[in-house]
Amino acid sequence: MSTSLIIGCFWVLASCVTAMLPLRRQYVPGVLLMLAAPVLLVWIGFDVGPVWSLLGLVAFGSLFRNPLRYFWAKARGRNPEVPR
Repeated sequence: MSTSLIIGCFWVLASCVTAMLPLRRQYVPGVLLMLAAPVLLVWIGFDVGPVWSLLGLVAFGSLFRNPLRYFWAKARGRNPEVPR
């Protein structure tokens, strides 16, 4: 298994652990994971091929669906509610 896929597996584990944290403690690790995801997906795409990169994109969308919905609503000019 390539290094990029191993790091991708660790990224998934870190995302799952972050999701188990209380909401107020999810922000910093969640933002770091969201910023690392595109770099990791491109690396996987170069290393093992675009099919695996697309599968990683699906996993990213599944794990970060609520923050992505929030940013999508903000981009469209709506004012989404943030849980307290």
